[in-house]
Amino acid sequence: MKKIIFRWTKLVILVYCSIGIAVYYLQDRFILHPVKLGTRQGYSFTQPFTELNLDYDPQTNLNIVEFKATDSVAKGVVLFFHDGHGNIGDYAAMSKSITDQGYELWMMDYPGFGKSTGPMDEQRLYDLALVFYKLARSRWKPLQIVLYGQGFGTGIAGQLAAIRDCRRLILERPYYSMTSVFRRYLFLYPVGGKFLHYHLPLHDYLEKVTAPVTVIQGDPVIRL
Repeated sequence: MKKIIFRWTKLVILVYCSIGIAVYYLQDRFILHPVKLGTRQGYSFTQPFTELNLDYDPQTNLNIVEFKATDSVAKGVVLFFHDGHGNIGDYAAMSKSITDQGYELWMMDYPGFGKSTGPMDEQRLYDLALVFYKLARSRWKPLQIVLYGQGFGTGIAGQLAAIRDCRRLILERPYYSMTSVFRRYLFLYPVGGKFLHYHLPLHDYLEKVTAPVTVIQGDPVIRL
């Protein structure tokens, strides 16, 4: 009887450790599903747009698409941080609803998504988001800048809104934090600390945001 219990105990421990190791090394594949594009591949959007490529460092190119407002003089700009799958092309359909309201819509792809390249980690995402914001500030005042995060991107938009002024923060399908998301499914594991590659504690950032915050669930109807 003792031998049977011992064998089952070893088996349970082995399975537990195997799952934990797999989650640690494969967690990016669970939450991120990038689709890469060739650097020379062209976009074919129906809305007028401009494409920019910023060399952040020798390894990192930040690909940005700017959709132009239908008005001759734009009221401001919406900086969009997309969810963790696809690339800019998967989100371009929303551009008309923004540009028809007199705002430009700027989208950036994270490293490894679309035409953006380079290493990616949580701090790198914050750094690139700040570069994105500073680019907008070269043309717009803070009260003309709207930050918009969707899914995975809500944590990035929230962190940026916590350290920089903006007119408004829009969060579509936000989460409390990546830690809370993983704990929901991996409650038997010590999720947190260095176990997770991305924490994105949106709840902490929102405490520091002074701009109005709009939360969207379901099909978004965006009023700027």
